[in-house]
Amino acid sequence: MRSSLAPAIRLMQSVSRDSCYRGFIIVMTFLFYTCYHLSRKPISIVKGQLHRNCSALPNPPNISENDTTWCSWAPFENTNYKELLGSLDTAFLVSYAIGMFFSGIFGERLPLRYYLSGGMIISGIFTSFMGFGYYWNIHALWYYILFQILNGLAQTTGWPAVVTCMGNWFGKGKRGFIMGIWNSHTAVGNILGSLIAGAFVSTAWGLSFIVPGIIIAAFGIFCFFFLVEYPEDVGCTPPQQPEEAKHDLENIPVSYNSTDTIFKSTESNADDSENAHTEVEHPQAISFIGALRIPGVVEFSLCLLFAKLVSYTFLYWLPLYIANDAQFDPKAAGDLSTLFDVGGIIGGILAGGISDYTGKSAITCTIMLILTAPMLFIYNYFGQTGISTTIAMLIICGILVNGPYSLITTAVSADLGTHESLQGNAKALSTVTAIIDGSGSIGAALGPSLAGVLSSRGWNYVFYMLIAADICACLLLARLVYKEIRSLCGGERKSYTEM
Repeated sequence: MRSSLAPAIRLMQSVSRDSCYRGFIIVMTFLFYTCYHLSRKPISIVKGQLHRNCSALPNPPNISENDTTWCSWAPFENTNYKELLGSLDTAFLVSYAIGMFFSGIFGERLPLRYYLSGGMIISGIFTSFMGFGYYWNIHALWYYILFQILNGLAQTTGWPAVVTCMGNWFGKGKRGFIMGIWNSHTAVGNILGSLIAGAFVSTAWGLSFIVPGIIIAAFGIFCFFFLVEYPEDVGCTPPQQPEEAKHDLENIPVSYNSTDTIFKSTESNADDSENAHTEVEHPQAISFIGALRIPGVVEFSLCLLFAKLVSYTFLYWLPLYIANDAQFDPKAAGDLSTLFDVGGIIGGILAGGISDYTGKSAITCTIMLILTAPMLFIYNYFGQTGISTTIAMLIICGILVNGPYSLITTAVSADLGTHESLQGNAKALSTVTAIIDGSGSIGAALGPSLAGVLSSRGWNYVFYMLIAADICACLLLARLVYKEIRSLCGGERKSYTEM
Protein backbone atom coordinates (compact mmCIF):
# COMPACT_ATOMS: atom_id res chain seq x y z
CA MET A 1 0.00 0.00 0.00
CA ARG A 2 1.42 3.35 -1.03
CA SER A 3 1.82 5.96 1.70
CA SER A 4 -0.02 9.29 1.37
CA LEU A 5 1.80 12.34 0.12
CA ALA A 6 3.78 14.18 2.79
CA PRO A 7 1.88 17.14 4.34
CA ALA A 8 4.59 19.66 3.46
CA ILE A 9 4.53 18.53 -0.18
CA ARG A 10 0.72 18.83 -0.30
CA LEU A 11 1.03 22.34 1.08
CA MET A 12 3.61 23.24 -1.56
CA GLN A 13 1.38 21.89 -4.32
CA SER A 14 -1.59 23.92 -3.06
CA VAL A 15 0.33 27.19 -3.52
CA SER A 16 0.08 28.57 -7.02
CA ARG A 17 3.08 29.69 -9.05
CA ASP A 18 1.86 33.30 -8.96
CA SER A 19 1.56 33.21 -5.16
CA CYS A 20 5.10 31.87 -4.82
CA TYR A 21 6.53 34.66 -6.92
CA ARG A 22 4.49 37.32 -5.11
CA GLY A 23 5.58 36.00 -1.73
CA PHE A 24 9.18 36.03 -2.95
CA ILE A 25 8.84 39.68 -4.05
CA ILE A 26 7.36 40.71 -0.69
CA VAL A 27 10.22 39.08 1.23
CA MET A 28 12.92 40.45 -1.08
CA THR A 29 11.71 44.06 -1.14
CA PHE A 30 11.17 43.88 2.63
CA LEU A 31 14.77 42.79 3.18
CA PHE A 32 16.15 45.31 0.70
CA TYR A 33 14.58 48.33 2.37
CA THR A 34 15.35 46.92 5.81
CA CYS A 35 19.00 47.17 4.74
CA TYR A 36 18.55 50.80 3.68
CA HIS A 37 17.30 51.79 7.14
CA LEU A 38 19.77 49.50 8.86
CA SER A 39 22.64 51.37 7.19
CA ARG A 40 21.35 54.89 7.96
CA LYS A 41 20.69 54.25 11.67
CA PRO A 42 24.30 54.01 13.00
CA ILE A 43 24.91 57.78 13.05
CA SER A 44 22.24 58.26 15.73
CA ILE A 45 23.85 55.56 17.91
CA VAL A 46 27.42 56.78 17.42
CA LYS A 47 26.56 60.38 18.37
CA GLY A 48 26.73 59.51 22.06
CA GLN A 49 30.24 58.11 21.55
CA LEU A 50 31.55 61.01 19.47
CA HIS A 51 30.86 63.37 22.37
CA ARG A 52 31.08 61.84 25.84
CA ASN A 53 31.23 63.03 29.42
CA CYS A 54 34.59 61.58 30.41
CA SER A 55 34.51 62.63 34.08
CA ALA A 56 33.70 59.07 35.19
CA LEU A 57 36.76 57.67 33.39
CA PRO A 58 40.34 57.80 34.72
CA ASN A 59 42.30 60.57 32.99
CA PRO A 60 45.47 59.62 31.09
CA PRO A 61 48.69 61.06 32.60
CA ASN A 62 48.99 63.86 30.02
CA ILE A 63 45.35 65.02 30.37
CA SER A 64 44.19 67.66 32.86
CA GLU A 65 41.69 66.56 35.51
CA ASN A 66 39.42 69.43 34.47
CA ASP A 67 39.16 68.13 30.92
CA THR A 68 35.89 66.18 30.81
CA THR A 69 35.84 65.66 27.03
CA TRP A 70 39.25 64.12 26.44
CA CYS A 71 37.65 60.80 25.38
CA SER A 72 35.42 62.48 22.74
CA TRP A 73 36.20 62.33 19.03
CA ALA A 74 37.46 65.62 17.59
CA PRO A 75 35.96 67.87 16.28
CA PHE A 76 32.92 66.92 18.38
CA GLU A 77 34.55 67.49 21.77
CA ASN A 78 33.61 71.18 22.07
CA THR A 79 30.47 72.76 23.50
CA ASN A 80 29.03 73.23 19.99
CA TYR A 81 28.97 69.48 19.43
CA LYS A 82 25.19 69.37 19.00
CA GLU A 83 25.36 71.81 16.10
CA LEU A 84 28.18 69.80 14.51
CA LEU A 85 26.32 66.51 14.93
CA GLY A 86 23.23 68.23 13.54
CA SER A 87 25.23 69.26 10.48
CA LEU A 88 25.90 65.57 9.73
CA ASP A 89 22.17 64.86 9.82
CA THR A 90 21.47 67.92 7.67
CA ALA A 91 24.05 66.88 5.07
CA PHE A 92 22.50 63.45 4.68
CA LEU A 93 18.86 64.49 4.77
CA VAL A 94 19.11 67.56 2.51
CA SER A 95 20.91 65.56 -0.15
CA TYR A 96 18.34 62.78 0.31
CA ALA A 97 15.45 65.23 -0.06
CA ILE A 98 16.89 66.84 -3.19
CA GLY A 99 17.87 63.53 -4.73
CA MET A 100 14.47 61.98 -4.07
CA PHE A 101 12.70 64.31 -6.51
CA PHE A 102 15.01 63.09 -9.29
CA SER A 103 15.22 59.49 -8.13
CA GLY A 104 11.67 58.66 -9.20
CA ILE A 105 12.31 60.08 -12.66
CA PHE A 106 15.42 57.92 -13.09
CA GLY A 107 13.65 54.94 -11.52
CA GLU A 108 10.94 55.05 -14.20
CA ARG A 109 13.44 55.11 -17.04
CA LEU A 110 16.02 52.59 -15.82
CA PRO A 111 15.56 48.87 -15.11
CA LEU A 112 14.64 48.58 -11.43
CA ARG A 113 16.98 45.64 -10.90
CA TYR A 114 20.03 47.62 -12.01
CA TYR A 115 18.88 50.80 -10.30
CA LEU A 116 18.15 49.18 -6.93
CA SER A 117 21.13 46.84 -6.78
CA GLY A 118 23.54 49.58 -7.87
CA GLY A 119 22.14 51.98 -5.28
CA MET A 120 22.50 49.42 -2.49
CA ILE A 121 26.10 48.60 -3.34
CA ILE A 122 27.09 52.28 -3.62
CA SER A 123 25.29 53.10 -0.36
CA GLY A 124 27.18 50.30 1.36
CA ILE A 125 30.50 51.74 0.16
CA PHE A 126 29.69 55.27 1.38
CA THR A 127 28.40 53.98 4.73
CA SER A 128 31.63 52.04 5.24
CA PHE A 129 33.71 55.14 4.53
CA MET A 130 32.11 56.78 7.58
CA GLY A 131 33.53 53.94 9.65
CA PHE A 132 36.92 54.09 7.96
CA GLY A 133 37.30 57.56 9.51
CA TYR A 134 37.76 55.83 12.88
CA TYR A 135 40.53 53.54 11.68
CA TRP A 136 42.21 56.23 9.57
CA ASN A 137 42.03 58.62 12.55
CA ILE A 138 40.27 61.33 10.53
CA HIS A 139 39.09 64.34 12.55
CA ALA A 140 38.13 66.68 9.70
CA LEU A 141 34.43 67.59 9.73
CA TRP A 142 34.31 67.93 5.93
CA TYR A 143 35.17 64.23 5.50
CA TYR A 144 32.10 63.06 7.42
CA ILE A 145 29.83 65.67 5.83
CA LEU A 146 31.02 64.65 2.34
CA PHE A 147 30.17 60.99 2.79
CA GLN A 148 26.88 61.84 4.46
CA ILE A 149 25.96 63.83 1.34
CA LEU A 150 27.03 61.04 -1.02
CA ASN A 151 25.24 58.41 1.03
CA GLY A 152 22.09 60.54 1.11
CA LEU A 153 22.04 60.60 -2.69
CA ALA A 154 22.68 56.86 -2.93
CA GLN A 155 19.89 56.08 -0.46
CA THR A 156 17.29 57.78 -2.69
CA THR A 157 17.41 54.77 -5.01
CA GLY A 158 15.62 52.59 -2.46
CA TRP A 159 12.12 53.79 -1.73
CA PRO A 160 10.77 54.59 -5.23
CA ALA A 161 12.21 51.31 -6.51
CA VAL A 162 10.76 48.97 -3.87
CA VAL A 163 7.33 50.67 -3.85
CA THR A 164 7.18 50.56 -7.65
CA CYS A 165 8.10 46.88 -7.61
CA MET A 166 5.37 46.16 -5.06
CA GLY A 167 2.90 48.18 -7.11
CA ASN A 168 3.77 46.14 -10.20
CA TRP A 169 3.00 42.89 -8.42
CA PHE A 170 0.02 43.72 -6.18
CA GLY A 171 -3.39 45.25 -6.77
CA LYS A 172 -5.39 47.60 -4.57
CA GLY A 173 -7.35 45.03 -2.56
CA LYS A 174 -6.43 45.25 1.15
CA ARG A 175 -3.37 47.23 0.15
CA GLY A 176 -3.26 49.24 3.39
CA PHE A 177 -3.01 46.15 5.59
CA ILE A 178 -0.48 44.41 3.34
CA MET A 179 1.59 47.56 3.00
CA GLY A 180 1.32 48.20 6.76
CA ILE A 181 2.89 44.84 7.48
CA TRP A 182 5.40 45.22 4.66
CA ASN A 183 6.35 48.75 5.77
CA SER A 184 7.53 47.40 9.10
CA HIS A 185 10.85 47.01 7.28
CA THR A 186 11.50 50.63 8.29
CA ALA A 187 11.22 49.85 11.98
CA VAL A 188 12.92 46.46 11.65
CA GLY A 189 15.84 48.16 9.88
CA ASN A 190 16.04 50.79 12.60
CA ILE A 191 16.00 48.14 15.31
CA LEU A 192 18.65 45.98 13.65
CA GLY A 193 20.74 49.04 12.84
CA SER A 194 20.58 50.16 16.47
CA LEU A 195 21.52 46.72 17.78
CA ILE A 196 24.36 46.19 15.30
CA ALA A 197 25.78 49.69 15.79
CA GLY A 198 25.32 49.41 19.56
CA ALA A 199 27.32 46.18 19.64
CA PHE A 200 30.45 48.02 18.48
CA VAL A 201 29.91 51.63 19.54
CA SER A 202 31.72 51.43 22.90
CA THR A 203 34.75 49.53 21.61
CA ALA A 204 35.29 50.45 17.93
CA TRP A 205 32.57 52.72 16.56
CA GLY A 206 33.98 52.42 13.06
CA LEU A 207 32.49 48.93 12.85
CA SER A 208 29.08 50.46 13.65
CA PHE A 209 29.19 51.81 10.07
CA ILE A 210 31.30 49.20 8.29
CA VAL A 211 29.21 46.15 9.25
CA PRO A 212 25.88 47.68 8.08
CA GLY A 213 27.68 48.86 4.94
CA ILE A 214 28.77 45.31 4.14
CA ILE A 215 25.26 43.99 4.79
CA ILE A 216 23.48 46.38 2.41
CA ALA A 217 26.12 45.86 -0.30
CA ALA A 218 25.75 42.08 0.00
CA PHE A 219 21.99 42.33 -0.40
CA GLY A 220 22.55 44.62 -3.38
CA ILE A 221 24.40 41.77 -5.10
CA PHE A 222 21.55 39.42 -4.20
CA CYS A 223 19.08 41.92 -5.71
CA PHE A 224 20.99 41.95 -9.00
CA PHE A 225 20.67 38.19 -9.39
CA PHE A 226 17.09 37.63 -8.21
CA LEU A 227 14.79 40.69 -8.50
CA VAL A 228 11.89 40.38 -10.99
CA GLU A 229 10.41 43.77 -11.89
CA TYR A 230 7.15 42.76 -13.61
CA PRO A 231 4.99 39.63 -13.13
CA GLU A 232 4.65 39.38 -16.90
CA ASP A 233 8.43 38.90 -17.17
CA VAL A 234 8.12 35.43 -15.62
CA GLY A 235 4.73 34.52 -17.05
CA CYS A 236 2.67 35.50 -14.00
CA THR A 237 -0.63 37.36 -14.24
CA PRO A 238 -0.55 41.11 -13.47
CA PRO A 239 -2.55 42.42 -10.50
CA GLN A 240 -6.19 43.17 -11.20
CA GLN A 241 -7.27 46.78 -10.90
CA PRO A 242 -10.85 47.47 -9.70
CA GLU A 243 -12.16 48.09 -13.21
CA GLU A 244 -10.59 44.81 -14.34
CA ALA A 245 -11.94 42.71 -11.49
CA LYS A 246 -14.80 41.33 -13.57
CA HIS A 247 -12.36 39.79 -16.03
CA ASP A 248 -10.81 36.44 -15.31
CA LEU A 249 -7.13 36.76 -16.12
CA GLU A 250 -6.17 33.46 -14.56
CA ASN A 251 -5.52 31.68 -17.83
CA ILE A 252 -5.35 34.58 -20.29
CA PRO A 253 -1.97 35.89 -21.44
CA VAL A 254 -1.75 39.67 -21.15
CA SER A 255 0.05 42.23 -23.25
CA TYR A 256 0.43 45.94 -22.62
CA ASN A 257 -0.17 48.63 -25.21
CA SER A 258 1.95 51.62 -24.22
CA THR A 259 0.21 54.02 -26.60
CA ASP A 260 -3.10 54.04 -24.73
CA THR A 261 -1.77 52.67 -21.41
CA ILE A 262 -4.56 50.13 -21.01
CA PHE A 263 -4.09 46.41 -20.35
CA LYS A 264 -5.82 44.34 -23.00
CA SER A 265 -6.36 40.62 -23.33
CA THR A 266 -4.82 38.75 -26.18
CA GLU A 267 -6.61 35.93 -27.90
CA SER A 268 -5.21 32.54 -27.16
CA ASN A 269 -6.12 28.92 -27.91
CA ALA A 270 -5.04 25.76 -26.19
CA ASP A 271 -3.07 24.84 -29.29
CA ASP A 272 -1.08 28.07 -28.92
CA SER A 273 -0.13 27.54 -25.28
CA GLU A 274 3.55 27.33 -26.12
CA ASN A 275 3.32 30.84 -27.58
CA ALA A 276 1.27 32.29 -24.73
CA HIS A 277 4.25 33.86 -23.04
CA THR A 278 4.50 36.91 -25.28
CA GLU A 279 6.82 39.83 -24.95
CA VAL A 280 5.43 42.69 -22.85
CA GLU A 281 5.67 46.37 -23.63
CA HIS A 282 5.77 48.40 -20.43
CA PRO A 283 3.93 51.71 -19.91
CA GLN A 284 5.25 55.19 -20.58
CA ALA A 285 6.53 57.45 -17.80
CA ILE A 286 4.47 60.36 -16.46
CA SER A 287 5.72 63.95 -16.14
CA PHE A 288 6.42 65.62 -12.79
CA ILE A 289 3.61 68.16 -13.30
CA GLY A 290 1.24 65.41 -14.41
CA ALA A 291 1.87 63.56 -11.15
CA LEU A 292 1.14 66.69 -9.10
CA ARG A 293 -2.27 66.99 -10.79
CA ILE A 294 -3.41 63.64 -9.40
CA PRO A 295 -6.02 64.38 -6.69
CA GLY A 296 -4.57 64.07 -3.20
CA VAL A 297 -0.89 64.09 -4.13
CA VAL A 298 -0.22 67.68 -2.98
CA GLU A 299 -2.13 67.34 0.31
CA PHE A 300 -0.53 64.06 1.34
CA SER A 301 2.92 65.27 0.23
CA LEU A 302 2.73 68.35 2.48
CA CYS A 303 1.24 66.33 5.32
CA LEU A 304 4.11 63.85 5.08
CA LEU A 305 6.58 66.74 5.21
CA PHE A 306 5.51 67.51 8.78
CA ALA A 307 4.83 63.91 9.78
CA LYS A 308 8.29 62.85 8.67
CA LEU A 309 9.81 65.85 10.45
CA VAL A 310 8.53 64.37 13.71
CA SER A 311 9.48 60.79 12.88
CA TYR A 312 13.03 61.55 11.76
CA THR A 313 13.73 63.82 14.70
CA PHE A 314 13.03 60.80 16.89
CA LEU A 315 15.10 58.61 14.56
CA TYR A 316 18.24 60.76 14.78
CA TRP A 317 18.00 62.35 18.24
CA LEU A 318 16.09 59.93 20.48
CA PRO A 319 19.17 57.92 21.61
CA LEU A 320 21.02 61.12 22.56
CA TYR A 321 17.92 62.51 24.31
CA ILE A 322 17.59 59.32 26.37
CA ALA A 323 21.32 59.32 27.15
CA ASN A 324 21.27 62.98 28.28
CA ASP A 325 17.92 63.08 30.06
CA ALA A 326 17.89 59.64 31.66
CA GLN A 327 21.69 59.30 32.01
CA PHE A 328 22.07 56.03 30.09
CA ASP A 329 25.30 55.02 28.36
CA PRO A 330 25.25 55.15 24.51
CA LYS A 331 24.62 51.41 24.07
CA ALA A 332 21.77 51.27 26.58
CA ALA A 333 20.20 54.42 25.12
CA GLY A 334 20.39 52.93 21.63
CA ASP A 335 18.79 49.67 22.78
CA LEU A 336 16.01 51.53 24.60
CA SER A 337 15.28 53.70 21.56
CA THR A 338 14.35 50.58 19.56
CA LEU A 339 11.08 50.47 21.52
CA PHE A 340 9.95 53.50 19.53
CA ASP A 341 10.45 51.43 16.37
CA VAL A 342 8.57 48.50 17.90
CA GLY A 343 5.64 50.88 18.36
CA GLY A 344 6.15 51.99 14.76
CA ILE A 345 5.59 48.42 13.52
CA ILE A 346 2.32 48.20 15.45
CA GLY A 347 1.25 51.67 14.28
CA GLY A 348 1.87 50.94 10.61
CA ILE A 349 -0.14 47.71 10.68
CA LEU A 350 -2.91 49.30 12.74
CA ALA A 351 -3.22 52.32 10.43
CA GLY A 352 -3.24 50.12 7.33
CA GLY A 353 -5.90 47.80 8.76
CA ILE A 354 -8.18 50.67 9.79
CA SER A 355 -7.73 52.35 6.40
CA ASP A 356 -8.66 49.12 4.58
CA TYR A 357 -11.73 48.56 6.77
CA THR A 358 -13.08 52.12 6.53
CA GLY A 359 -11.70 53.19 3.15
CA LYS A 360 -10.85 56.56 4.77
CA SER A 361 -7.09 57.07 4.79
CA ALA A 362 -7.21 60.81 5.50
CA ILE A 363 -9.44 60.37 8.56
CA THR A 364 -7.25 57.51 9.82
CA CYS A 365 -4.11 59.67 9.56
CA THR A 366 -5.79 62.71 11.14
CA ILE A 367 -7.08 60.85 14.21
CA MET A 368 -3.62 59.44 14.92
CA LEU A 369 -2.00 62.85 14.38
CA ILE A 370 -4.49 64.48 16.78
CA LEU A 371 -3.59 61.95 19.47
CA THR A 372 0.13 62.43 18.85
CA ALA A 373 0.33 66.06 20.01
CA PRO A 374 -0.74 65.54 23.66
CA MET A 375 1.27 62.32 23.82
CA LEU A 376 4.47 64.14 22.86
CA PHE A 377 3.82 66.70 25.60
CA ILE A 378 3.24 63.96 28.18
CA TYR A 379 6.36 62.03 27.11
CA ASN A 380 8.57 65.11 27.41
CA TYR A 381 7.49 65.84 30.97
CA PHE A 382 6.81 62.37 32.40
CA GLY A 383 8.52 59.91 30.03
CA GLN A 384 11.74 59.62 32.03
CA THR A 385 10.25 59.25 35.52
CA GLY A 386 10.87 55.50 35.55
CA ILE A 387 12.00 52.69 33.27
CA SER A 388 8.50 51.19 32.95
CA THR A 389 7.03 54.61 32.10
CA THR A 390 9.77 55.18 29.53
CA ILE A 391 9.09 51.84 27.84
CA ALA A 392 5.33 52.40 27.67
CA MET A 393 5.60 55.97 26.41
CA LEU A 394 8.14 55.08 23.72
CA ILE A 395 5.90 52.34 22.33
CA ILE A 396 2.78 54.57 22.37
CA CYS A 397 4.64 57.46 20.71
CA GLY A 398 5.99 55.06 18.09
CA ILE A 399 2.47 53.84 17.28
CA LEU A 400 1.02 57.35 16.89
CA VAL A 401 3.99 59.00 15.15
CA ASN A 402 4.79 56.25 12.65
CA GLY A 403 1.22 55.11 11.91
CA PRO A 404 0.31 58.03 9.58
CA TYR A 405 3.86 58.19 8.20
CA SER A 406 3.74 54.50 7.28
CA LEU A 407 0.27 54.71 5.72
CA ILE A 408 1.09 57.72 3.55
CA THR A 409 4.42 56.42 2.28
CA THR A 410 3.05 53.01 1.33
CA ALA A 411 -0.65 52.39 0.68
CA VAL A 412 -1.57 56.03 -0.01
CA SER A 413 1.41 56.51 -2.36
CA ALA A 414 0.63 53.25 -4.17
CA ASP A 415 -3.08 54.11 -4.51
CA LEU A 416 -2.34 57.59 -5.83
CA GLY A 417 0.26 56.19 -8.21
CA THR A 418 -2.37 53.86 -9.68
CA HIS A 419 -5.18 56.42 -9.65
CA GLU A 420 -8.02 55.80 -12.12
CA SER A 421 -7.18 59.02 -13.99
CA LEU A 422 -3.91 57.38 -15.10
CA GLN A 423 -5.81 54.67 -17.00
CA GLY A 424 -3.63 51.87 -15.65
CA ASN A 425 -0.24 53.54 -16.24
CA ALA A 426 1.80 51.89 -13.49
CA LYS A 427 4.88 53.87 -14.53
CA ALA A 428 3.43 56.87 -12.65
CA LEU A 429 3.90 55.03 -9.37
CA SER A 430 7.63 55.73 -9.15
CA THR A 431 7.20 59.48 -9.77
CA VAL A 432 4.26 59.82 -7.36
CA THR A 433 6.15 57.89 -4.69
CA ALA A 434 9.24 60.07 -5.21
CA ILE A 435 7.19 63.30 -4.96
CA ILE A 436 5.44 62.25 -1.76
CA ASP A 437 8.54 60.80 -0.09
CA GLY A 438 10.70 63.65 -1.43
CA SER A 439 8.39 66.18 0.20
CA GLY A 440 8.54 64.16 3.38
CA SER A 441 12.32 64.14 3.14
CA ILE A 442 12.35 67.94 3.29
CA GLY A 443 10.71 67.64 6.69
CA ALA A 444 13.10 64.83 7.57
CA ALA A 445 15.97 67.22 6.87
CA LEU A 446 14.44 70.15 8.74
CA GLY A 447 13.52 68.23 11.89
CA PRO A 448 16.92 66.89 12.95
CA SER A 449 18.60 70.14 11.86
CA LEU A 450 16.28 72.27 13.98
CA ALA A 451 16.62 69.79 16.83
CA GLY A 452 20.39 70.28 16.77
CA VAL A 453 19.91 74.02 17.25
CA LEU A 454 16.99 73.93 19.69
CA SER A 455 18.39 71.17 21.91
CA SER A 456 21.26 73.45 22.94
CA ARG A 457 18.63 75.71 24.53
CA GLY A 458 16.75 72.83 26.13
CA TRP A 459 14.90 69.70 25.02
CA ASN A 460 11.54 71.36 25.77
CA TYR A 461 11.96 73.52 22.66
CA VAL A 462 12.50 70.42 20.53
CA PHE A 463 9.21 68.93 21.69
CA TYR A 464 7.37 72.22 21.12
CA MET A 465 8.63 72.10 17.54
CA LEU A 466 7.42 68.51 17.14
CA ILE A 467 3.95 69.36 18.49
CA ALA A 468 3.66 72.34 16.13
CA ALA A 469 4.67 70.17 13.15
CA ASP A 470 2.11 67.56 14.14
CA ILE A 471 -0.67 70.17 14.20
CA CYS A 472 0.35 71.43 10.75
CA ALA A 473 0.16 67.88 9.39
CA CYS A 474 -3.42 67.62 10.68
CA LEU A 475 -4.50 70.90 9.12
CA LEU A 476 -3.12 69.98 5.70
CA LEU A 477 -5.48 67.01 5.49
CA ALA A 478 -8.55 69.11 6.37
CA ARG A 479 -9.96 69.22 2.82
CA LEU A 480 -9.63 65.48 2.29
CA VAL A 481 -11.08 64.75 5.75
CA TYR A 482 -14.05 66.99 4.96
CA LYS A 483 -14.73 65.11 1.72
CA GLU A 484 -14.41 61.74 3.43
CA ILE A 485 -16.84 62.82 6.16
CA ARG A 486 -19.29 64.01 3.51
CA SER A 487 -19.07 60.64 1.78
CA LEU A 488 -19.74 58.92 5.12
CA CYS A 489 -22.78 61.10 5.76
CA GLY A 490 -23.99 60.35 2.26
CA GLY A 491 -23.72 56.62 2.93
CA GLU A 492 -20.93 56.14 0.39
CA ARG A 493 -17.68 54.32 0.99
CA LYS A 494 -15.58 56.54 -1.21
CA SER A 495 -11.80 56.95 -0.98
CA TYR A 496 -9.78 60.11 -1.53
CA THR A 497 -8.49 58.74 -4.83
CA GLU A 498 -11.97 59.08 -6.28
CA MET A 499 -12.45 62.71 -5.20
